[in-house]
Amino acid sequence: MGACALPQFDARGRRHHGVWDVTSDLPLPILVVTGLRREARLVAGPNITIIASGGSPGRLRIALDELKPAYRAVISFGIAGGLDPTLVAGDAVVSSGVVAVGARWAAHPGIVQDWARCLSRSRRRVILAEIAGVDAPALTPTDKATLRSATGAAAVDMESHIAAAFAAAHGIPFAAIRTICDPADRALPLFVGEALHPSGSINLKAILTEAVRSPMQLATLPRLAWDASVALSSLERCLMLLGPGLRLTGLSKPFRDIP
Repeated sequence: MGACALPQFDARGRRHHGVWDVTSDLPLPILVVTGLRREARLVAGPNITIIASGGSPGRLRIALDELKPAYRAVISFGIAGGLDPTLVAGDAVVSSGVVAVGARWAAHPGIVQDWARCLSRSRRRVILAEIAGVDAPALTPTDKATLRSATGAAAVDMESHIAAAFAAAHGIPFAAIRTICDPADRALPLFVGEALHPSGSINLKAILTEAVRSPMQLATLPRLAWDASVALSSLERCLMLLGPGLRLTGLSKPFRDIP
């Protein structure tokens, strides 16, 4: 694919002219934050550090607190719930920013602009919008509508706000890309909070146990599995379009503004 070079910004999104002032030619790794192990497997590659939260914001915060903040960028990557009622499973959201209770973090404008251009060839819809970050899943259409009204966000996940806060605290560029799994009008089963191991892999035993306790929830599983498959396939397609390193090599070496 053709080159889509980044305009030059610093870690706080301020535009610079000329070349980057760097002290080392060694590229810093990219830190990628996901919820699922499968998301982590998709994005794995050279010079990429991955943390899968396993659906636990608390564990994610602890894991990030233990890291040395030496990264060229922090990326939130994976699937999400839809808040914008026009979005369907597989649609992609490139985050312009992340909103949470009492806080907002802007995404790095250079990354956002470059990703939006390069993903315009996707077979799925790609929008530029804010993502809401929450510590508990939005399970029902009513929950999602309330969150949409409060934040104006197009999608919701349980990792982006934590990744964005970590990046902001250490002056590291942040961006997020999420594909829609459960649209705004779709309810999630109540056991979704128990569906993951701490590693981010699926906890099948917990899912089956909860489903036996509430057999009506079993009816939601085929559609949820289908939507998740569509969302993950779309996520993989986004990676193919972006190419190696999520197109972030420009943040680790000097480069000039594009006219």
